[in-house]
Amino acid sequence: AFLDLSGPSEIKGIWKGSITLPCTYVPVEDLTQQTLTWTVVHDKGSGTIFRRDSSGDHVFLSEYRDRVSVPKDAPGNVSLLILDMEISDRGTYTCQVTWRDSNNSLIAKEIAIKLEVVKVAATKPIIRAGEKGLTLLTGASTSLTCEASGSPPISYRWFRGTPVGKATLLSSGAELAWHSLQPSDSGTYFCEAENR
Repeated sequence: AFLDLSGPSEIKGIWKGSITLPCTYVPVEDLTQQTLTWTVVHDKGSGTIFRRDSSGDHVFLSEYRDRVSVPKDAPGNVSLLILDMEISDRGTYTCQVTWRDSNNSLIAKEIAIKLEVVKVAATKPIIRAGEKGLTLLTGASTSLTCEASGSPPISYRWFRGTPVGKATLLSSGAELAWHSLQPSDSGTYFCEAENR
């Protein structure tokens, strides 16, 4: 039986975003996965982030606690998901898997992935579902969603009025929703997105 781990050698993530470090293999019948270990080498030193064995999943490095996970019921998918990335997460991550074969001997494979964490310049919001001249029936429900790509965290505010004239703040969230539209809801709305 021939086993190999596959994944990219380099990957770029965005600061404060999340990323999956891909590590996969094609399961082979007479081989059983024994352990999975993710280790890292970066500026702050090196260590084991995550280990899965017969006793369950364990996260060892405190700076990754509550931020990392590996898919549970996906045979062959041992990718590492990292949430809320910090610049200090950049480094080389190694995915190591051991299997036991029918003769009870162990096989181990590993791959290394270099992770770069970058900051991204803020971009203007892209507003969906808000084409100019949107006409809806009285009593209908609708929502306007404001979506901005850029360096998180991004905060949103919805206003009624025009950006240059008088405007009323309606909500501080990405979505503005109406459950039952009234003629008095007619008007112009705009959204503002802000980050650091």
